[in-house]
Amino acid sequence: MSDGLESVVAAETVLSEVDGQAGRLVIRGRSLDDLAGRTSFEEVTHLLWDGFFDDLPHNLAAPLGRARAEVFAEVEALDATLQARGPIEAMRALTARLADGDELSVALRLTAAPAVFTAAVTRRQAGRPALPPDPALGHAADILRMTRGAAATPQEAAALDTYLVTVSDHGLNASTFAARVIASTRAGLTSAVLGGISALKGPLHGGAPGPVIEMLDDIGAPDNAEAWLRGALARGDRLMGFGHRVYRVRDPRADALKAAVRRLTEGSNTMPGRLAFAEAVEAAALSILRQHKPDRPLDTNVEFYTALLLEALAFPPPAFTCVFAMGRVSGWIAHAREQLAGGRLIRPQSRYIGPEPRRAA
Repeated sequence: MSDGLESVVAAETVLSEVDGQAGRLVIRGRSLDDLAGRTSFEEVTHLLWDGFFDDLPHNLAAPLGRARAEVFAEVEALDATLQARGPIEAMRALTARLADGDELSVALRLTAAPAVFTAAVTRRQAGRPALPPDPALGHAADILRMTRGAAATPQEAAALDTYLVTVSDHGLNASTFAARVIASTRAGLTSAVLGGISALKGPLHGGAPGPVIEMLDDIGAPDNAEAWLRGALARGDRLMGFGHRVYRVRDPRADALKAAVRRLTEGSNTMPGRLAFAEAVEAAALSILRQHKPDRPLDTNVEFYTALLLEALAFPPPAFTCVFAMGRVSGWIAHAREQLAGGRLIRPQSRYIGPEPRRAA
């Protein structure tokens, strides 16, 4: 038996391939290098969904804009109890109000939901009113406008688009597997997406980018990096933003997001210093990890530059996992539809290792 289902092939998919040895991510026949920074979230969603919905339009920008406007009605349910919860829990609760089903209209509303609800939750938690969507805007630009209350620059919208595309799908990770298991029961897309959100919430999956900012803030300056990092390892702490279950070399998504941060820094007075600081911390961490754990391939993963990019776009760190869900939701839906097409209930076996029943005397 493989611990954690390591190396177990649980599905055949046309959606994405994660090559951990080569550090390569392919999404429906296109490399991440070809997609990140060159493709919009709407376009990669179409790429993922193509062939899984009979009525899929070629351009998803307008339908997704209308879906954002539709789901905004559920923001009325954002009461004091939900506002007191973490953003991911409040967003999940509002998403649970959406009707279940397997049709394209349900998929579009579910894709819109993390964007609309996260923006509403973070604004209300900051004492500001929720802003309704603007269906005429692109998805990334509208997310930034709803969150910050001001129009995004083209460079900012492009940076967020790069992030959403980069995290849209990534093999059979924990949240995607959870979504496929639920879809295999024919529970519906809403149920599958809620399962994905719940799995993503965990700190071993999508709940890690926020602590990267805490680490950088605690270190404070490049000269403090080595002592801080060695102290963390001596305490047995995990260095957030380093190491991955699959990749044995550098996570290709880290490079895509680092490039997006670099493009965003052009013309900024403050961001180049933050990027240079993060790069110094990254270099120190990689050097120390090679010394501390020479037998383990621990390189930079997607979390490190995710944190820097989302910070630059003014998302509050507690909402970083919600932004992850904004991108990954299109992948969850694609996998759910692919699982439905196969029609097989996912039902693995377990091996009992508990005590045997006592025999009667």
